[in-house]
Amino acid sequence: MERTTLRWIEKELSQLEEQMVRCAKEWLHIQTELDSKQIPAAQNFIHYLSLRSQDIRRLQHALHKHGLSSLSNSESHVLAHIQLVLERIGKKYLPNSKSPYPIDWAEKSIQQKRTLLFGKKLKPALPHIMVTFDKKFGTDIAHIKMLLENGMNVARINCAHDSKEVWLKMIQSILKAQKETGMKCKIHMDLAGPKIRVKLLNKGKDDGKVKIRVGDVIWLSDSPEGFEKNEVVISPNEAGIIASLQIKERVYFDDGIIKGLVIKIEPNKVGVKIIRDSSEKGIIKQGKGINFPDSTLNIPSLTQYDISCLPFICRHADLIGYSFVRNKKDIEYLFAQLETINRKHPHLILKIETPSAVAELPSLLLASMKKPVFGVMIARGDLAVEVGFERMGELQNEILWICESAHVPVIWATQVLETLNKTGIATRSEITDAMQASGSECVMLNKGKYTIKTLETLSNIFERSQGHHNKKRATFRKLNIASQFMNQV
Repeated sequence: MERTTLRWIEKELSQLEEQMVRCAKEWLHIQTELDSKQIPAAQNFIHYLSLRSQDIRRLQHALHKHGLSSLSNSESHVLAHIQLVLERIGKKYLPNSKSPYPIDWAEKSIQQKRTLLFGKKLKPALPHIMVTFDKKFGTDIAHIKMLLENGMNVARINCAHDSKEVWLKMIQSILKAQKETGMKCKIHMDLAGPKIRVKLLNKGKDDGKVKIRVGDVIWLSDSPEGFEKNEVVISPNEAGIIASLQIKERVYFDDGIIKGLVIKIEPNKVGVKIIRDSSEKGIIKQGKGINFPDSTLNIPSLTQYDISCLPFICRHADLIGYSFVRNKKDIEYLFAQLETINRKHPHLILKIETPSAVAELPSLLLASMKKPVFGVMIARGDLAVEVGFERMGELQNEILWICESAHVPVIWATQVLETLNKTGIATRSEITDAMQASGSECVMLNKGKYTIKTLETLSNIFERSQGHHNKKRATFRKLNIASQFMNQV
């Protein structure tokens, strides 16, 4: 080994170590607000954000070149990992001067939280599997038993659909299926969140769909008054959106298939020019989703409908999914609402599905650490539309890394083996995607006709990838999420 290079490596690692310790001290004030069980994870989280607020790829290359750990896969115990490398190149530590949180502790911490959220399973090394329930599951106990026997660990009920009566039938059937099979299953209930969906107010209202072409100008408004009969008028179905929009902001319909641009702002209405139709069908349907990735919307993440659902959810659910959460104030508001209900609260699952949630992820995690355990769902459907499909591969990995550093279990959600689940035949790309999902603690399946076959395939993929998904060496360029958060000190 080249001594000069080793001295440079030791200097760089020592500076990182000092910076991590200093940053943790600067953030000591947050510890008084956290659950005591979360404090060690919070310290590691701050250490990791400190590390990722800078580019260390040159250092990683030098470490790898000399046969030393390049710090990849050290998210859960980053300070201890750096100190271990320093010891390998000769640094001496006094007794009790090293981090008390080594890799064994980190693995145990994450495993305990994963089990608290999603329950125990026969093969601990594989991810849990969450299955989204369809209305027909409410009375089909035989099918639910097959889901359990083929690997389902968590049943997901989406409160944006159906009713409390339907949800209760699902829950009763899940409980009966558990009793008959002797297999356990957690119940996850998603809050609906703001329902930003197409509501046709004028042309196409009776048919539930309307024809459009690239170049057309359609209108967003909360009222049909003042428009010609041949004009397309769409309400986003949530108050406060129209007034929030600005010129040149993008508007997406139907999971991003149709793209528009705000070109006119008039009293109580906004003109949107259609600039792309990926489907080439030229149809906007009633009830399809609308996304506003560039807009700061003045709407609550927790709606009055959500609040009315909370007592039911607290009675029946193990997990509560918080849809469209954006900042720590949203979390504080939900916790305040839950405190008014005199029951044990379900564990919180933060659904990351907007650019603001990604940017605020460190603050969201710290705010949630007031509870001893919680999880994160990477809701890749809405998130991909909001941030752009080309960024999803990068962002979903960043979220995984950041959550692992905070010892927060992650649910990998949306369109996992989607074609297989709906048609019975998988595409090559979604098999690869499913293998990447094995790096999370839980994987969610949407509704589909071939759920049993999809469960079998998913389990097979996880079995094959079990010994492989950590083999690649990551490099640590500067993470904007980390540097923006650390600059708040």
